[in-house]
Amino acid sequence: MPPVRLAFIADIHGNQDALAAVLADIQLQGAERLYVNGDVVNRGPDSVQAMDTLLNLKTAPLFTLGNHDDLMRLWLSRDETLPGDWFDDPFWAATAWSAAKLEQAGHIGTIMSWPMTQRLNIGGPGTGGLGVGGLGDIEVAHGSHAYYRESLGASTPPTRLDELLSEAGACVLVGSHTHRPMIQPLPGGRLVLNTGAVGAPFNDDPRAQYLLLGIETGPDGLPQWQPSIRTVPYDRSGVLRRFETSGLIAQGGVSAEIFREEVRQARSFYTPYWMWTEETGKPRTPETWGHFKTEFPERFV
Repeated sequence: MPPVRLAFIADIHGNQDALAAVLADIQLQGAERLYVNGDVVNRGPDSVQAMDTLLNLKTAPLFTLGNHDDLMRLWLSRDETLPGDWFDDPFWAATAWSAAKLEQAGHIGTIMSWPMTQRLNIGGPGTGGLGVGGLGDIEVAHGSHAYYRESLGASTPPTRLDELLSEAGACVLVGSHTHRPMIQPLPGGRLVLNTGAVGAPFNDDPRAQYLLLGIETGPDGLPQWQPSIRTVPYDRSGVLRRFETSGLIAQGGVSAEIFREEVRQARSFYTPYWMWTEETGKPRTPETWGHFKTEFPERFV
């Protein structure tokens, strides 16, 4: 049985320091292939640097498109699927900042060449696969093959996981998007996995996180997948400082401040704040962000 070790990273979100730490760990772990499962860009200050790093790796990784990657195209083209009032709303200034930087660097066309899914064939020699039979295929998608915003996590009903595996005709699903890692075994040796986030984890662990997937011999003597979540420490002071020095905070306003706080505390604040403003009818401004922090202090402990 040939040795196989695959690395899956996602949700880098413009955090170059976290990306560099993960890439160094992947090399130490001896991974043969690297999959980048969406959301390389936006939120953080280093979208261009993260793109440059990944595109200049000696062995080219395989990419899938994430919702934040696609948002850069949607924003720049003023796509009609986005509410028209967003483009003049200061709350979206951080998104506009990242999109402009990526357009200036010439990366938008590259991002739009990424497919929604990647298929990894595990068939034997002559099939274009890894030369290991009996394991089934792997489908990789930022959310799911149905929608790049679909979350695969602990709250996903088992019936939905079964449905997605059946539709894909795969043995393993690899998703991301939730910023929370997950290893979920299912009957029949199937797996649903979530990579977690490199640049902005939401599980109270600020270390950069990614998925490593290897093959080992099971008790029955047959090959089986062995997933593990890697957590890589790195110095966050640099990326937190670049929110300021890059101009992202000055030009991106309150949403940039929220993104920085998410990196600092490894928690989701953007979505809860958004939902709170929807429920209360409040505008999304620095003042209401301050009110949100006062009203829900337990979120910031």
